[in-house]
Amino acid sequence: MSIEDGVVTTGVTRMRASDGTGSFDAFVVARSQSLLRTAYLLTRDHALAEDLVQTALAKAWFHWARIREDNPEPYVRRILVTTYSSWWRRRWNGEIPTEELPESPVPHGEDRLDLWDAIGRLPRRQRIVVVLRFYEDLTEAETARLMGSSVGTVKSQTAKALAKLRVDPALTAGTTADLETPR
Repeated sequence: MSIEDGVVTTGVTRMRASDGTGSFDAFVVARSQSLLRTAYLLTRDHALAEDLVQTALAKAWFHWARIREDNPEPYVRRILVTTYSSWWRRRWNGEIPTEELPESPVPHGEDRLDLWDAIGRLPRRQRIVVVLRFYEDLTEAETARLMGSSVGTVKSQTAKALAKLRVDPALTAGTTADLETPR
């Protein structure tokens, strides 16, 4: 991608920088921290979260003229969630098998896990539901719209996630307050 004389050129598309990018720039400045927080809660890794936000914003930028000017955030959040979902569907070859396990960084007597670790052990769809419902404080309908699923799916995934968190050994040891089912 290159920028010359106000024209942005990618391998596929040429767009004028003045074609609505002022509102895009304002959106990025205003909402990028919120998007980054959501991305971090999904990925549990700062570098991956930054990559996820950057990818989502790049996808949104190409379609910015079509996005509603009054409230573009739901559209961009949907891109964020679907991009995250597509990332974990890809095959990952990052692990290298070894004959011996590495030493544990945590002493065996002090291997207390917290809520973040418990959430990290949830399946990805359940983790998405927990992050969007409880950390982003979205309604079931908003969460369903972002996930591209039904409200019933959000309810069932929430119930399954909370059931798994209730029996998680790190949380049942009294290290974290109990989670309640939303009404």
